[in-house]
Amino acid sequence: MCSKRSWLWSTAFIAVTVVTLSNYGCLPTRNQSHSATSAEQSVAPTLAATRAPAYPLITHDPYFSIWSFTDQLSDSWPRHWSGANHALASMIRIDGKAFRLMGMMPQDLPVMPQLSASVTPTRTIYRFGDAQVNVVLTFLSPLLASDLHLMSRPVSYISWRVTAVDHRPHDVSLYFDNSAESVVVEADKKVTWSKENISGVLATAIGSKEQNILGRTGDRIGIDWGYLYQAAPDRQDTHQTVAAHNLARDSFAKGGELPPSFDTRMPRAANDDFPVIATTIGMGRVGAEGAERFLVLAYDDLWSVEHMGTRLRAYWRTTGMGMKDLIRTAISEFPDIQKRCLEFDEEFMTDMAAVGGTRFAKLGSLAYRQSIAAHKLVLAADGKTPLFFSKENSSNGCMATVDVAFPAAPLYLLLNPALLRAMLDPIFTYAASGRWRFPFAPHDLGYYPKANGQVYGGGEASEIDQMPVEESADMIIMVAAIVKAERRPNYAAAHLGLLSKWANYLKQQGYDPPNQLSTEDFAGHLAHSVNLSAKSIVALAAYADLSFKLGNKSEGEQFAAVAREFAEKWQKGGNDGDHYRLAFDRPGTWSQKYNLIWQKLLGLQIFPEHIFDAEYAFYLTKMNQYGTPLDSRISSTISMWNVSTGMFTGKRQDFDRMASPIYDFADQTTDRIPLTDWLETTRPIAAGFQARSTVGGLFIPMLGDAAIWQKWLGKVGLDQPRL
Repeated sequence: MCSKRSWLWSTAFIAVTVVTLSNYGCLPTRNQSHSATSAEQSVAPTLAATRAPAYPLITHDPYFSIWSFTDQLSDSWPRHWSGANHALASMIRIDGKAFRLMGMMPQDLPVMPQLSASVTPTRTIYRFGDAQVNVVLTFLSPLLASDLHLMSRPVSYISWRVTAVDHRPHDVSLYFDNSAESVVVEADKKVTWSKENISGVLATAIGSKEQNILGRTGDRIGIDWGYLYQAAPDRQDTHQTVAAHNLARDSFAKGGELPPSFDTRMPRAANDDFPVIATTIGMGRVGAEGAERFLVLAYDDLWSVEHMGTRLRAYWRTTGMGMKDLIRTAISEFPDIQKRCLEFDEEFMTDMAAVGGTRFAKLGSLAYRQSIAAHKLVLAADGKTPLFFSKENSSNGCMATVDVAFPAAPLYLLLNPALLRAMLDPIFTYAASGRWRFPFAPHDLGYYPKANGQVYGGGEASEIDQMPVEESADMIIMVAAIVKAERRPNYAAAHLGLLSKWANYLKQQGYDPPNQLSTEDFAGHLAHSVNLSAKSIVALAAYADLSFKLGNKSEGEQFAAVAREFAEKWQKGGNDGDHYRLAFDRPGTWSQKYNLIWQKLLGLQIFPEHIFDAEYAFYLTKMNQYGTPLDSRISSTISMWNVSTGMFTGKRQDFDRMASPIYDFADQTTDRIPLTDWLETTRPIAAGFQARSTVGGLFIPMLGDAAIWQKWLGKVGLDQPRL
C-alpha cells in the first residue's frame, strides 16, 4: 500500500473548515426566533447539490418513490422513478391571492417564482419568493442508515416555512394534494378511500380496490396493493377531504377552501376525475419571524416481499406498531427527526467535501436517497433479522442481485455494515439450500418482489449466461470488507463453508476466466478478461486473509500463495506496454481495472504500486468530456468505476481529474431521470439505467479515509478492538 503518500489512505485527522450558516443571507441568524433546525436551515449552500437530473421528493423503496423531473417544481407533475405520473400539487394563498408552487394545475393560476432548488442527503429544498414572502418547501425522507427502525418507516415529511420579507404580516394558507395514481400500476384501475381515525391526526387512506398483494413482478412498474396515507396534525385551521382533482384545486384557488363534501363516488378508476386527497392548512398572520407547517405521506404495503415462498413485512413493524400508530408517532417526532436529519446532512456533507471536494459532496447528495430507496428493508421469518433486498431498477427487475450489491456496498460499509449483511444473508441462505447446485455464487433471488430463486441466465437449471467468477469474487470481497469494518471475523465464520467453496472455484477458474458475463453484461460475453481476473485474484487474497483471521493458518498460506502466483502471471499475461489489456489474448486493447481498488481498501499486498500508477496514467489518455470509457469496445462508462480508479494513485488531484467529469455529467445531462450510473462519455446522455442502488458506490472514497470511516462506524457501535 501507499499509505505514506496517499491522501486517501491516511489515518490522520483531517481538519475541516465549516462554513458558518449565518454568513448566508437566506438563512436565519441566532437572534431570530424560529428554531435553528427549521427546514430552511440547510447545509452550507456550497455543499448542497443545486441541479439534479431529477429531484428526489418521496424516497423509501422501489414502489414508494416519487421524483420531480424538471428544475421548476411547477413545470411538471411529479413521477415515479420509472416515469409514471404520481401527481402531487401545492398552492399558497397570501392575503386572498393564490399561487401555484408544485404541479401543473390550475393552469391559469400564477406561479410563485422559484428561487432555488437544492438537494442534501435526506432533503430536497425548494425556495420561492416575491416582494411579500419567502417560502421554503422541503421534502424530507429520514433515511438515517444508523437507525434501521427509522430508516424503514415508509413516511416522508412535506413542510412549508413562510416568512414575510416586506415588514408586514400576511394572511397565509397552504394547499397540498396527492392523486390516486401512486397506488395502482395502470391508472384505469379502480381505487377506494376512507377517513382514518387517529387521535390528534387528520388522515385519509387510498388504495386499489383489487388489492393484488405481491401479485405481479417486473421492472418499470409501481405497486397495486396497500394504502397511501396523507396525514397532518389535527388543528383548528387544518382540513382534509377527497375530491376530484379540478374541484379540489379550484376550490382552494378561488375561495381558499375545500369542497364541502367528502367524495363518495367509489370505487372508481384512478384516472376518472383523478380523485385526490387534499389538505388545507391555515397559517394565520405570518410576519418576519415566520411560521412552519407540515404533513406526511406514508405507504402501508401490508406485505413487502416474498422470500422463498414466505411473505415478509416491512422492518419497522418489529416495534409492534400498526400503520396508525406509526403515523401518530411520526407526526409527534417530527421536530426531533427534522433536527437529526439536518445534523446528519451537515456532518456527512462536510466529510464528503473533506475527502473529495465540493463537487464530490454534491454528487453524493444526489446518490444517497436514491441508493437506499432502491431497496426494501424487511423483517425475516424469524421475527428479528433484517433483510435488505435490492431491486435492479431499470435493467431487469431482479432482486438481491450480487453484482448490484457489490457496487452499492461502499455506502453501507461506511454507515452501517448491518445493512450489507442484510443484503448478503438471503443470498447465503439460498446458496446453502439444496436448490442451488453450482460451485459458484448465485446471481439473484428472483424478480422483485418475489425472492424465490434465481431467474437470470440459466436460473437454477444450467450454467448458461451465469456470472460465476464475478459473483463468487464479489461475495468473498464483500464479506472481507464487512469483517474489516466490524473488526471481528464472525460473519466470515458463519459462512465459511460457502466462502471456501467459492474460493476453490476461483482457484480453478478465476485466473483466466472462460467466456462469460461480468457485471457489465450489457457489453456482452468476454473470455480471458484481465479485469475479471484481477477481481478473482483480489478475492483469493481476501479469502487468505480471512483464513488467517479465523485461525486457519495452512488454508491462509495456501491461498495467499495462489494469489501471489496468479498476480505474477497476470502482470506478464496482461501487459500491453504502458497499460494492461482488456483480455489476455487481445493485444492493443485496454479496460479500466476498477476491481483493483479493493486491494487497497482491504489492506492486501498483491499487485505492486506501479500497476496502479500506469493504469491511471493510461486512463487519462482515453478520457472524454464525461469520463473514461469502460474499455476499448465501447464509449460508455460506469460512474462508480471512474470514481474508483480515480483513487488509484492516492493523490487528491488525480481523484479530482477522474471524478469531476462524472459530476459534470450529472450537472449537464439532458436526460431528466434519476441519476444514471451508466453514461456516455462523449455526450451528456444516459447509456441506460436510472434510479439504481449501485450509486452507493460513489461513496467509495470515504472508505479510503480511515479516520472518517471509523468515525461513522462508531455511530453504530462498531468499536471492537482491532483484529
